[in-house]
Amino acid sequence: MSELERAAEAIALAPALALACHQTPDGDALGSMLGLAILAAEQGKEVVASWPDPFLVAPHYTFLPGLELASKPMDYPRAPDVMVTFDCGSIARLGELAQAARSARELVVIDHHVSNDGYGTINVIDPDAAASAVVVRRLLELLDWPLNRDAAECLYTGLVCDTGRFQYDNTTPEVFHLAEELSSFGLPIAEITRQLFEQHRLAYMKLAAAAIERAEYDPDRRFVATWVTAEDFRRYGVEIEETEGLIDLIRRTSEADVSCVVKETPEGVRVSLRAVSDFDVSLVAVGFGGGGHRRAAGFTSERPVGEVLAMIRERLPVVTCP
Repeated sequence: MSELERAAEAIALAPALALACHQTPDGDALGSMLGLAILAAEQGKEVVASWPDPFLVAPHYTFLPGLELASKPMDYPRAPDVMVTFDCGSIARLGELAQAARSARELVVIDHHVSNDGYGTINVIDPDAAASAVVVRRLLELLDWPLNRDAAECLYTGLVCDTGRFQYDNTTPEVFHLAEELSSFGLPIAEITRQLFEQHRLAYMKLAAAAIERAEYDPDRRFVATWVTAEDFRRYGVEIEETEGLIDLIRRTSEADVSCVVKETPEGVRVSLRAVSDFDVSLVAVGFGGGGHRRAAGFTSERPVGEVLAMIRERLPVVTCP
């Protein structure tokens, strides 16, 4: 059997499922996990879904159906029979849920990150898939679980987030076919789009303005970077979950091929990398213990911001003459 078929069999036979996604979940991680959670519960299965502390979601994901199914990490089973992870490239990104993953009898990994290290007993990893939500839809077809409106909204969120509103080069015919299917459930596309991409508190807007003001450009490497300090978060009263889209503002810099945002957190600095060239930023992220895709990747480091930025620059090719 293929890994997808093995995953479908394990999930179909399990009376209970423990679902998890990575720290600080994005739209694809949450949408993929909650979409499957909703339909598994509808099939009569006992479902627990979670992600590592901080057990929060960014404000623009609070509309997602199925969030009421989520449980705090402390309530997660220690040794689940069947555990499924979503959009999580390594077991380390499961935080305190990693021990449950190691103890699970069957660990199904659903992902599309090329850097995924295949930490499951069943690994359904397709780097050519535009989003983990795409892989989940294929799984649902094998399970013969019919979609409903709530699950469709979750999977659409994953799809639209990881294709950048169908603007990235991973927007394939398969993506449009799936978007057509999901939207046929009468989804409020305009409302979803506004909440995901176009609605921010003024406090965040002011923080973003400060971050853009301090952005630095390296012409030799066509590299633009900025950072958000712990003091910025305190001064503007903004939570880190609100700043997920800041990298998308920085990547609009026309002079740059690679963009970067570094954020100071109590757990270390979080780094987001994006590329609009052929350079593979996942290689940089993997070198720091992170992962991701060719055009979008990230990692966390305990080093100070300046040192992290200097080390990233060292890993980027010089593309223009001094």
